[in-house]
Amino acid sequence: MTARGAPSVEAAGEAAERSASAEPGGSAEPGGSVGDVRLLAPALLAWAVLAGTVGLGTGVHLTLAAGAGVGALLGLRGARRRVHRVGPPRNHWLEGGATLRVLALALAVTALLQVAVAGHQLRRGAGPLDDLAADRAVVTLDVVVTGEPIRLSGGGGREGVVLLRARAERVVGRGQSGPAAAPVLLRGDERLARMPWRESARVSGRLAPADPWGGELVVLRVSGDPQRRAPPGAVAGAAEHLRSGLRSVTDGLPADARGLLPGLVIGDTSRTPEDLTAAMLGTGMTHLTAVSGSNVAVVLGLVLGLCALVGMPRLLRPVLALAALAGFVVLARPEPSVVRAAVMGGIGLIGLSRSRRAAGLPLLGGAVVLVLAVDPWMSRSYGFALSSLATVGLLLFTRPWGDAIGRRLPPRLAALGPAVAVPVAAQVTCAPVVVLLAGSVSVVGVLANLLAAPLVAPATVAGVAAALLAVLVRPLAVVAAWVGAIPTLAIAGVARALADVPGGTLPWPDGGRGALLLAGLTVGALLLGRWVGHSVAARPLPVLGVALVAGALLVPTRPVTGPPAGWRVVFCDVGQGDAALLRSGPTSAVLVDAGPDPPVVDRCLRRYGVARLDAVVLTHFHADHVEGLPGALDGRAVGRVLTTPVRDPATQARDVDRWSRAHGIPVGELGAGDRLDLGTVHAHVWAPARRIDAGSVPNNASVVLAARTGAVDVLLLGDVEREAAHDLLLRARRDPAMAARVDDFDAVKTPHHGSANLDADLMALVRAPVAVVSVGKDNDYGHPTARHLAMLRQDGYTAYRTDLRGDVVLVERGGEVGVMTTR
Repeated sequence: MTARGAPSVEAAGEAAERSASAEPGGSAEPGGSVGDVRLLAPALLAWAVLAGTVGLGTGVHLTLAAGAGVGALLGLRGARRRVHRVGPPRNHWLEGGATLRVLALALAVTALLQVAVAGHQLRRGAGPLDDLAADRAVVTLDVVVTGEPIRLSGGGGREGVVLLRARAERVVGRGQSGPAAAPVLLRGDERLARMPWRESARVSGRLAPADPWGGELVVLRVSGDPQRRAPPGAVAGAAEHLRSGLRSVTDGLPADARGLLPGLVIGDTSRTPEDLTAAMLGTGMTHLTAVSGSNVAVVLGLVLGLCALVGMPRLLRPVLALAALAGFVVLARPEPSVVRAAVMGGIGLIGLSRSRRAAGLPLLGGAVVLVLAVDPWMSRSYGFALSSLATVGLLLFTRPWGDAIGRRLPPRLAALGPAVAVPVAAQVTCAPVVVLLAGSVSVVGVLANLLAAPLVAPATVAGVAAALLAVLVRPLAVVAAWVGAIPTLAIAGVARALADVPGGTLPWPDGGRGALLLAGLTVGALLLGRWVGHSVAARPLPVLGVALVAGALLVPTRPVTGPPAGWRVVFCDVGQGDAALLRSGPTSAVLVDAGPDPPVVDRCLRRYGVARLDAVVLTHFHADHVEGLPGALDGRAVGRVLTTPVRDPATQARDVDRWSRAHGIPVGELGAGDRLDLGTVHAHVWAPARRIDAGSVPNNASVVLAARTGAVDVLLLGDVEREAAHDLLLRARRDPAMAARVDDFDAVKTPHHGSANLDADLMALVRAPVAVVSVGKDNDYGHPTARHLAMLRQDGYTAYRTDLRGDVVLVERGGEVGVMTTR
């Protein structure tokens, strides 16, 4: 649909509904999908303001609300004057003061959301909870479990750590007692995992403030056994009965189906094989097991289809669909992500309807405002952003793109057009946010989702049927589970096959810059894609020449394919772990950490021709730093193994001793003030100076090296957390020798794989030209965090990530230091 003087819908990728109620003259009635972007824009602007301010003080929010409210009143007044001056508005949404009205509405919505977050903060801050957290007091909390347990495992010494979201109701500590009404994050061991959803319990432990940008007010490190106060209610109990029934009837399925089918239906991925999870991450398919809007739309579509099939009166169909939606939310647990998916799935279903598409974008705007008013911290949720963008894609592009695809298919297959268009539209609109999470662009993601899209609906329907039948007729439930296993195994096959495609992902600039770049390219492709296509068809040879020249300019002319001449330091790509080589001679080096995998670190040493290790320095004993040690020791001469004096975790410390004794290699310890002179490597040990019991004891006991090899100076920070890093900062201020070195580093190995738990002042003090983040692709921890990368950019570092760039190599040539990478 187009309006006189408005942007062409054709140019926007046929985003308008061709069958919209158009006037004879060819202009469309206001209220169609593209014109109604103006009703979504205020919600998006208010969302952006909220995302940038949530977590600030209540006074800031109220001040912003007052300012936005005054601006809204002034905007409405100006819009009325303009309408009076220009006469009746014509069919152009920018005329007649409409722009001022949209701006006024945006300011009004901003004021509403700022008042909402202020109210939430006042409610959360009632009682002594935040004061006790600031004092890191030991308290007892009465809580209600509101989330699923999250297990932190897979390296880094974090095995056995369980996170659980809950709502505090009462707090007792330091002689104070009072009500509390705030979300809290419980951190403990497997005992937390045994607390069912909606159970009331009493827990004790030490409080700490939570991240102000997050949804929780405080973090409680739980000690001792949780005491049960009240079991879950009847609704929660029924939901758990259905969930356990689904898990039980899938026990006999193949491993991939046993893990994926509950994920598609209820978001339970606890039994998904790790290699399948990695494959789905690499192909952009993890949204399938995250209770997304697409899952909700499938369930609603099934209910509405059945209603139509049995001749249910139209007035009753929305009621039944709403009841089914409520039941699905209870089954999947009404956590914020599930409620978000329910809202977006319902709106997305509207987007697939020709008769109701005009209402889609205004409804989406209203839903965004409603969700953010109820939970303002959702404004910084990547999941919420992805759901909203995917819904925009469904509303704007699914039907017109589906029609266009259908016209190009054989007549019998034309109905598949919308099914093909759904994953394409979602992938296109979500790509800029996905870049923030992955730091790369998936080349195979669209194809993977295209192939998987037709399989999601039958798998989801069969899984829901299995869950319902499991409590009624178990044999039929098992049959339904096996029916669902067929498309589920096909989805797993798609993920595994495409995850191994060479070049399946392309590196992309990190952070907001990369997201804006991809967003700009996406919008440009949508607006200019048809014109570019016609131009290429009309002049193929000139276009090919321009493409070849651009490719020659953009493609690196010399990636590292072997040991580069003059290499001095190599940060090996060993996955989620650390391993760095400091060259000490023509075929010798000092290895700092050994990564989590022996064959991987062995291959890195072979790539750079290292036949002898003058020393192996293990910064601390977490698995992602020491488990690869046998690969470094086997088949080459090793002078000695040097470790931190804090032998925690004890199991890994004993393993290091055992592996070293087996090769006859002495083991020693390093502490602050020690010095290493091994060939061309000269290093001062800056930490650990003392045992720090705050935070992670092993991480804060990391050996920190200020090393020089040739003309290259590097600072290797191990996995130090905020406490140890701040101790380094204070000693650098006191120690003239350390203070003299902080300005000389060519590169810094940033701490803990890009964790947000770092000291900003220390990183700002060092300010080396290069920062290397040693991190594994698609790791479970969300490393590197957006906060870590933003801090590096702010301090002027150029960041190199091993998950995107492979080995990061510092080379010395003619006294100058350069950087090369293997990707």
